[in-house]
Amino acid sequence: MGLFDHRNRERNADTRRVYAAYEIAHTVVDFLAATCFLVGSVLFLWARYETEAIWLFILGSVFFCVKPTLRLAREVQLWRMGQLEKLVNRVRE
Repeated sequence: MGLFDHRNRERNADTRRVYAAYEIAHTVVDFLAATCFLVGSVLFLWARYETEAIWLFILGSVFFCVKPTLRLAREVQLWRMGQLEKLVNRVRE
């Protein structure tokens, strides 16, 4: 199975646990990004908070960049877990 194949996450209890942990992290990062953009938008209502608002937009953008990175890291880890499983099965044979 290759990367981004949904069967990778269903292989066993360990892969389901890894998938769930990454989904939680992805959701947390999503909320952090949304919060940064929301607070930054509100701060733009007052000129004296413009710099803080800009930094919150930058931080929110960083969080949005982290999201696909988490997805790719999850898929690579699940794929590697499958490769190790194949290796163990070869040794047993």
